[in-house]
Amino acid sequence: MKQSSLCPRFEKGMQLLGKRWTGLIIYQLLSGPQRFCALEAALPISGRLLSERLKDLEKEGLVHREVYTDSAPVRVEYSLTQKGLALGPALKEIESWCQTWIELDDVAQSSEDE
Repeated sequence: MKQSSLCPRFEKGMQLLGKRWTGLIIYQLLSGPQRFCALEAALPISGRLLSERLKDLEKEGLVHREVYTDSAPVRVEYSLTQKGLALGPALKEIESWCQTWIELDDVAQSSEDE
């Protein structure tokens, strides 16, 4: 069996961020706290999968879930923790790279391939 030369922390981080929609959820939360319905409206993702990803991100300490019981119905907001906010510069760099190197025709083609 071949031994991996990757740093175990880097590998775990890439597995976490490589989950479908995770990067886009974090990117969306960079603009500030948002309610579940706002996240669901902003992303082309099912509510079930969004809920699953948010739970994963909360478990990893990247997202904070705040429940406000002072209103009816109960309001729930999601925000990035310091750990989650620390991903901001990396995601902004990826955004910049995409603006330079990703053509819209490539994006349309990759959507068709899925």
